Amino acid sequence: MPGSALAEVTDLHVRLGEREVLAGIGLSARAGEVLALVGPNGAGKSTLLAALAADLPAASGTVRIDGRPVGDWSAPELALRRSVLPQSAALSFPFPVRDVVRMGRAPWAGTPLAGQDEEAVAAAMAATEVTRFAERPFSALSGGERARVALARVLAQRAPLLLLDEPTAALDLRHQELVLRICRERAAAGDAVVVVLHDLGLAAAYADRAAVLHEGRIAAVGPPSEVFGAGLLSRVYRQPVEVFPHPRTGAPLVVPLRDGPDGSRCGVRNANGDLTFP
Repeated sequence: MPGSALAEVTDLHVRLGEREVLAGIGLSARAGEVLALVGPNGAGKSTLLAALAADLPAASGTVRIDGRPVGDWSAPELALRRSVLPQSAALSFPFPVRDVVRMGRAPWAGTPLAGQDEEAVAAAMAATEVTRFAERPFSALSGGERARVALARVLAQRAPLLLLDEPTAALDLRHQELVLRICRERAAAGDAVVVVLHDLGLAAAYADRAAVLHEGRIAAVGPPSEVFGAGLLSRVYRQPVEVFPHPRTGAPLVVPLRDGPDGSRCGVRNANGDLTFP
């Protein structure tokens, strides 16, 4: 049902070696919405995504997918319920693009929906605009083309929970917009989409909710129009910013404060979020 939690974490703590990377995280990914995870490098975004995917164990706390603790699902059962796009895609063998996308259908082998394989592969390739090089080796593609093929594999899997780690990092402007439009389409069809983004403008334009991570904790979560405040973002990113409404859509536009052409100094926000000028 729209709004139901397809994945959720409660009081999640994750440790990598001796370092606690996530501390006390509580968050849900809901059917019918795009949830953006944003924050500076090292804030814990990818770690949280991996924990949601059950690819990284929790030191403590609970991770649930489709209402059940992740430990109650077998790997094949999880593959039917969530699909994961990692930050980078690499293959050791020169598989053709079509075969790489078809790998996303592996969880459905032997099920009644296996007959949808070819249609799902064709639709995913068309959506990501990779059909024209379907027969080319994956290893011969550019970084941006590989990223789109990897996304096509995730879409072909047709799991109701999509977990995407920086899917726009290697893409040009057109294809960044394409990927986020696909995210919105999947949410409109009833899926839950969790996407790690560095571009706050994309998050503001396409996400229903954004979780701002800071030093392993959630600093704020809610609609971007509510949580993308200049004071919070300046503190979290340690970079003074201004936030303006888009002149047509009203979505927040986040702009770094820079020195003016006349040499005037940019402002700095203090701990209270007030803009001051040194």
